[in-house]
Amino acid sequence: MARTRSSSSIRWRYLNPAYYLKRPKRLALLFMAFVFVSFFVWDRQTLVREHEEELSKLKEEIERLQNGLGELKNEDGFSVKNTNTPTKRIDLTKMDGYTPDPIETQRREKVKDAMVHAWSSYEKYAWGHDELQPQSKNGVDSFGGLGATLIDSLDTLYIMGLDDEFQRARDWVANTLDFNKNYDASVFETTIRVVGGLLSAYDLSGDNVFLEKAKDIADRLLPAWNTPSGIPYNIINLAHGNAHNPGWTGGDSILADSGTEQLEFIALSQRTGDSKYQQKVENVILELNKTFPADGLLPIYINPHRGTTSHSTITFGAMGDSFYEYLLKVWIQGNKTEEVKLYREMWETSMKGLLSLVRKTAPSSFTYISEKIGNSLIDKMDELACFAPGMIALGSSGYGPTESTKFLNLAEELAWTCYNFYQSTPTKLAGENYFFHSGQDMTVGTSWNILRPETVESLFYLWRLTGNKTYQDWGWNIFQAFEKNSRVEAGYVGLKDVNTGVKDNMMQSFFLAETLKYLYLLFSPPSVISLDEWVFNTEAHPIKIVPRLGLGASSNYKQHKQQPSMGNRVRGRREGRFGGN
Repeated sequence: MARTRSSSSIRWRYLNPAYYLKRPKRLALLFMAFVFVSFFVWDRQTLVREHEEELSKLKEEIERLQNGLGELKNEDGFSVKNTNTPTKRIDLTKMDGYTPDPIETQRREKVKDAMVHAWSSYEKYAWGHDELQPQSKNGVDSFGGLGATLIDSLDTLYIMGLDDEFQRARDWVANTLDFNKNYDASVFETTIRVVGGLLSAYDLSGDNVFLEKAKDIADRLLPAWNTPSGIPYNIINLAHGNAHNPGWTGGDSILADSGTEQLEFIALSQRTGDSKYQQKVENVILELNKTFPADGLLPIYINPHRGTTSHSTITFGAMGDSFYEYLLKVWIQGNKTEEVKLYREMWETSMKGLLSLVRKTAPSSFTYISEKIGNSLIDKMDELACFAPGMIALGSSGYGPTESTKFLNLAEELAWTCYNFYQSTPTKLAGENYFFHSGQDMTVGTSWNILRPETVESLFYLWRLTGNKTYQDWGWNIFQAFEKNSRVEAGYVGLKDVNTGVKDNMMQSFFLAETLKYLYLLFSPPSVISLDEWVFNTEAHPIKIVPRLGLGASSNYKQHKQQPSMGNRVRGRREGRFGGN
């Protein structure tokens, strides 16, 4: 019986290569079909890929336009900036036109390793506490249990790309952080560490939880400004709002503690649309400007009832320093516009006063900034005053060419002195302050080192502004000294004595917030936290520079000038000091 072919066997023959070898025309048709289908699929994939690239570019352009045009007006007409957009971290391995310097890369990674060691030790032994005691491996609440090290570290973790660590810290802020504490807090320390740290984390990540927490703590601090002059009390109870000054000041407020909240509170008003924060802190500047001296140098004690200064030390070190820093930085934060011109004018006046304090040692000609009481100069300079070289360099570009060069040269000379604060000790770590004597150059006074950042801060600014790699080398030497003398099994500690190297038992929160951040940025490209887009608060928390409209010290100052009782006195002083500037 004859067999018939099944339909399935007929279909399968088209899959047999031998079938086509015997039929060349059909083979050619099959090849042409294959080429056509392949081209069609490849073309579609190319179109999809190009479409995705165009969408990505459009999204980036929309974000840029939102950032540039994000000025909104609330119903009171106060300017508020919508900053709820995460800051895109720069991938250092994929920067167009950037050729990594292998030495910079190696050093940056070493600093990042140091941050991981410091943070992991805090996380293991002191989680949620203010600071870690590495020797005894426990946490302490130096600031009332606000998680100071955690909040101080948020932006450092973000900038360094330590995302898992940042997320765990963020969750603690969201779920555990509570400011309702019966604790007398320093308005200054709480502002620069907590308000500043939270605002910086918000500007970097776009996460609203940080802004809400910043508003919460700022609201608890605000009653401190309820004084007859508007000069704030420096201590406030976070739960009850009772404010006062420390007993050891004789009832006076401290200059730096009263004039170092402007950046944070202005930024908070910009981001919330609530002008009350900015009004409180700008009124302080207006009050101080009423009796601002011709040399721009204020004593460290101010009477909060009268708004006048008391007979006390004039210094760019402890209790004076950051007042002068913020005069410059609020001008930068305000985009250097007419609205913030008063800050720049006051700062330039203070720089004239600073020049009157500058001295040189013998025989090595180290330049330093002396202190002053009455008409007497004191040949002493705090390591804290080593922020000044960076500040002066940062402000030098606002002058004309001759003055700019003069001040930049001064900044470099002062930085050399500060670097030698480190190099002059057996441990290569700086003491707390130095005295200068004829023929002896410098001698260390208070000999402890608590991991302070001021010198590396200035090295960071000078490297960014001059491109001179010498400042990177100096910073690296300081970092190595920290690694050799301060690194222990559970973090980093200060030294009780820089001459002997005896260690203390505290890892200061600013070591993670400032010292390691500035060192990391010292070895990173200038586009990482660009100085054109960010301004650092005095705790090294970068605050995004956004357009500023409306409320401001200069506009308020103009209103004050129209009042006859005060206007003539202020106007005459300003014309005499500033001329046509």
